[in-house]
Amino acid sequence: MNEQRPEAVGLYDPTFEHDACGVGAVADLSGAASHATVTKALEVLDALEHRGASGAEIDTGDGAGILLQVPDAFLREVTDFELPAAGGYAVGMCFLPKEPVRRRELEKLIERTAHCEDLELLGWRDVPVDSSVPGPSAAAVEPLIRQVFVAAGDDLADQDAFERKVYVLRRIVEKHAGSDIAVPSFSTRTLVYKGMLTSPQLPQYFPDLRDPRIATALALVHSRFSTNTFPSWELAHPYRYIAHNGEINTVRGNVNWMAARESQLQSELFGDDLGKVTPVVTPGGSDSANFDNVLELLVLSGRSLPHALMMMIPEAWEERDDMPEDVRDFYAYHSCLLEPWDGPAAVAFTDGR
Repeated sequence: MNEQRPEAVGLYDPTFEHDACGVGAVADLSGAASHATVTKALEVLDALEHRGASGAEIDTGDGAGILLQVPDAFLREVTDFELPAAGGYAVGMCFLPKEPVRRRELEKLIERTAHCEDLELLGWRDVPVDSSVPGPSAAAVEPLIRQVFVAAGDDLADQDAFERKVYVLRRIVEKHAGSDIAVPSFSTRTLVYKGMLTSPQLPQYFPDLRDPRIATALALVHSRFSTNTFPSWELAHPYRYIAHNGEINTVRGNVNWMAARESQLQSELFGDDLGKVTPVVTPGGSDSANFDNVLELLVLSGRSLPHALMMMIPEAWEERDDMPEDVRDFYAYHSCLLEPWDGPAAVAFTDGR
């Protein structure tokens, strides 16, 4: 076979080629939300199909997904209950068991927990899916997918405080429900569609993504090559803040150190709620899921997303005479608080803003 391989040009060098997950990001720099951004992101994802993996069945993928800004105008048209102004409600994407009794128990758990946390339950939406799309192995473990909507309580100071409260709600539910539920996203700002799918299957499985009414100004996409965990619906990317390509080589130590520190954690913003979210790292997650768990806490406790990421993935800073002293000091200070999560080849990230 006469195969023409690309030669080195610009930033590309064929000697640096490695197999790994596919990560993509698309953004309209004007900040204008449109369906065109969704379409472009799905085109990027389709082009990353070779970076994902499938098993013996070519139609059972390791995972594919997309993170969007909450499509407010679209959600208003497809829900049968009234939504507050954008930012005044949060939407959770829930992977639930198909067994009706257990599913209803978990829905009641979410509703009771929302009430206990002074959040108003607005309603549920069944997410349309085409269950003929996933291959047999993925279809055998396919969840029932529903979106839950909650409104902010009167005592929440701002949207960031609301984000913290729905995080607390989600963590309480996850701890009580265990592996019976997965919540890929629960936010006022972002919404994640993902599953145990190949890249081309994602828009086929979720008709929402093909609806011209769904709009965003930014999107992260991911095509998964599962390397350190078995494929599953909940371990597809993107997570709540990141899409990750690579492996965290130090993950066991990172998770253990986080667990060891939990008794010392304090936060003025979380206050007494902090005890409700531990353990910070959800058991059974992949290295990327563990990373996202810790990043989420750092961001919601008041740090900017770039600040938190620089804490977790620091540059090589020791004995660097080509780095400004204040930058070295930043890394030296934070090295006393958190060990580096070593190994990611690339991390695309957003908090939806």
